[in-house]
Amino acid sequence: MDYTVFFTSLAILLLHINCIQARGTQHVTCGSVLKLMNVDYNVRLHSHEVKYGSGSGQQSVTGTNAKEDGNSYWLVKDESGKQCMRGKPIRCGDTIRLEHIATKKNLHSHLVSSPLTGKQEVSAYGDAKGEGDSGDNWMLLCQNDFWERDDTIMLKHIDTEKYLAVTGRTYGTPISGQTEVVGEYSPNSPHTQWSVMEGLFIHPSDFKAQHSQHTEL
Repeated sequence: MDYTVFFTSLAILLLHINCIQARGTQHVTCGSVLKLMNVDYNVRLHSHEVKYGSGSGQQSVTGTNAKEDGNSYWLVKDESGKQCMRGKPIRCGDTIRLEHIATKKNLHSHLVSSPLTGKQEVSAYGDAKGEGDSGDNWMLLCQNDFWERDDTIMLKHIDTEKYLAVTGRTYGTPISGQTEVVGEYSPNSPHTQWSVMEGLFIHPSDFKAQHSQHTEL
């Protein structure tokens, strides 16, 4: 089974179901589908089928205030897009990829200036199967041995050593009010911190992920 297709269908279905309190796992695990919120600006990491009008021209990545938007779900994958063992807890310091559920493209960055502030552009990149390149790889930075669901984290771009961040600048048409997401030079910026919000989390029972639950934290 193509587990990305499975999670896409399930995540969309669960948008219409009341959230329940998850039990049995405190970690973010491989194969989880989640939303990330920027701690400083309270916007969720978001993408959509809208391309940048400048820079790379790739699919844009923004921050949105909309809590219920299904375009803010991301699938946690292993480095280089490998099919990791579902339910395996992600270690702090691991290299991961985040695949946008709705469009199958990976969270990406490269040495291109961002549209509003001229910092480093963050885009969504790859083909219909979620295949991209090394620009899709991010190092997970957190405080514990494993990525816990209540952690505040940072994501460091492997190729360019920049940090996923929000600038606070907002776009006009066609993505009016959405916030610019960039690669930030310094990890000391308050805009580089993210927390896990709504999601579908895979239980780590024997790393076989026989059960999953949907939760809103």
